[in-house]
Amino acid sequence: MSDHLSASMLNALADGELTEDQLAIANEHLAGCPACTSSALYQSLLKSSTAKAGQRYAPSAQLQERLAQMVSQSNSKPNDLGLLGAEALGASSSSRPGWPGWATAAALILVIFAGMATVRYSTRRADIASAEKAELITEVFDQHVATLASSQPAQVLSTDRHTVKPWFQGRIPFSFNLPESLPQGMTLDGANLAYLHNQPVAQLLYSIGKHRVSVFVREKPGVPETALPLLEHAGFHVLGFSTGDLEVVAVSDVDPARLAELLRAIRQAQS
Repeated sequence: MSDHLSASMLNALADGELTEDQLAIANEHLAGCPACTSSALYQSLLKSSTAKAGQRYAPSAQLQERLAQMVSQSNSKPNDLGLLGAEALGASSSSRPGWPGWATAAALILVIFAGMATVRYSTRRADIASAEKAELITEVFDQHVATLASSQPAQVLSTDRHTVKPWFQGRIPFSFNLPESLPQGMTLDGANLAYLHNQPVAQLLYSIGKHRVSVFVREKPGVPETALPLLEHAGFHVLGFSTGDLEVVAVSDVDPARLAELLRAIRQAQS
């Protein structure tokens, strides 16, 4: 392809809407066209900034339904309360043995409202966690694309893990291990000091064949081991895992099986 990529194709690339054939053509062109690479980076960063600016809390459909029910119930409560009040005023002292029943009903109401509050809290926590994960994926994607488009070399250029790991001492408030050996066809190219959520992280740069890979390592203390499922973002694959102290996220357009192979080697090195 000798011409530059069209604006519609660049937009589709940023939105992850290209077919496999179109993505292959675009990647081949971007590999030899700095102008289109810069335009693609601009589109991706613009899309990310717009998405972040538009993020705000919106009540879920379940919460809206519950609020509608509460409003409906509140409209009918005055009549019910008036009837109950008349019955209470007309009741004699001999009716007092019935109060344990009212106490039981009140206790049940408290339990119900406590349960609703717990559900709302759990749902809110899940929404926050989901939003944070989506923001993390967007950030690692943006930084990876920026690295691909940059003409500047990595801050530390070395294939030696004994050079790359010590370089981060004093630059990040945590430590990590690098694999002694990598699967066939994979090489360590170097590293950068990057930032995710305004916190310093290690951006490890690898090559798998002709594909570039960014592996971000950040501190995440006190979190049990979990795995970030394989996701696709604008034609790139995002995969990760976490240990009790670290969260590791990798992004690349390489085959997902090869990306997972690299992450397994990095994870084994942490233990």
